Amino acid sequence: MVSSRVIMSNHTTIWRYRDGNALEADADELAAEEPLEIRVKNRAVSVTMRTPGHDEELAVGFLLTEGVIHSRADLVRVDPCLIDRNGNVVNVVLAAQARVDFERLTRHVFASSSCGVCGKATIDAVHQRIEPIDSDVTVDASMLLLLPDKLRSAQQTFDRTGGLHAAGIFTAEGEPVVVREDVGRHNAVDKVLGYGVLHDLLPFDRHVLMVSGRASFEIMQKALAGRVPVVAAVSAPSSLAVDFACESGQTLLGFIRGSRMNVYSEPGRVRVTAGPHQQ
Repeated sequence: MVSSRVIMSNHTTIWRYRDGNALEADADELAAEEPLEIRVKNRAVSVTMRTPGHDEELAVGFLLTEGVIHSRADLVRVDPCLIDRNGNVVNVVLAAQARVDFERLTRHVFASSSCGVCGKATIDAVHQRIEPIDSDVTVDASMLLLLPDKLRSAQQTFDRTGGLHAAGIFTAEGEPVVVREDVGRHNAVDKVLGYGVLHDLLPFDRHVLMVSGRASFEIMQKALAGRVPVVAAVSAPSSLAVDFACESGQTLLGFIRGSRMNVYSEPGRVRVTAGPHQQ
């Protein structure tokens, strides 16, 4: 499998204003954002605005969460189209057993970097192709509180630009498996799930997905496709994300900051070793 280019940031000139002082020209670094066209059997199925880098993982993760593939066995290879649209195209070659519903896929040919869920299926429709989770894994509350800092420490491009989201898969003990950055949080999730497919690590049924920012419905359904039982977010979840987590048997945590966090569903997976509410 050929690796695609990695250009995650670009340099530009800006004019800084500080404390009433005159504007001064300076160099700055920006998170890169470019369209990626994902093709299956040389047919376009999606265009997403993303940060270049790990494009093969992004394409594979997208196809996993759309139900086109289910494991590494469904893939033959991913080919970057280096001479087409400045390299912003990848073509996924599938194994014979993988079936593609092109009509359903191409209903959402364009997904913006901030919202890939517009017009998507309802919770019931998702569950028609992805079963809810039944996992007995538990995670320690004190470990979960460490995940935001672990995720942040792996965000090398964010350090330079301040403009990227991140997603990470961690073991139940808090060890990182993979962390990826992208201008879109749903792309970052696709990248870590795609990594799991390409390295034959699925299902992630004894793992935690940690995301920067908020937890949306789409984040939860992507996690379900990867069989992730625990999803943790730095910020708030949406109401639909909580509804989806409850019906999917997923543990959803939000506002993980300092020594505090909120648990919105399936609290039995969170081990609390001390405190007034310990049973």
